[in-house]
Amino acid sequence: MKGNKKMVDMLNKLLADELTAINQYMVHSEMCDDWGYEKLHKHFEKRAIDEMKHAEKLIGRILFLEGLPDVSALKKIFIGAAVDKQLANDHKAEEGAIALYNQGIKIASDVGDFATRDFLQQILNEEDAHMDAIEGLQSQIEQMSLPVFLTTQVEK
Repeated sequence: MKGNKKMVDMLNKLLADELTAINQYMVHSEMCDDWGYEKLHKHFEKRAIDEMKHAEKLIGRILFLEGLPDVSALKKIFIGAAVDKQLANDHKAEEGAIALYNQGIKIASDVGDFATRDFLQQILNEEDAHMDAIEGLQSQIEQMSLPVFLTTQVEK
């Protein structure tokens, strides 16, 4: 099915965002593993896998709309040198993703592609859940202090 060019272009922007997030989360995951924070390692690793699934879905949708997925475009990646900085960078990335998905949903509605709109809404709901999880971890750090929080991230 030939899709609207504006819609395909937006899907490729979203794909670039997801591919960037995969890299950022994977690096954060491996850093936490290296530091011995196994729970955070698993948290970031799962998030990277979630973003991979989003990228896979976006590629499928672009192809369905007879577009060409651009897998070489990445945005700037922000790596945190400490856990609190990682979470702050991930929060910023998720804010950007949520804003971009909302733009994509608007474009889909404007061009009358309601199937893509619904598809994007499903991913947006997952991005909202990612944001909620990040804010939960940030709240724990705020309430307990970073050193105490980090003691809870080591598996015994």
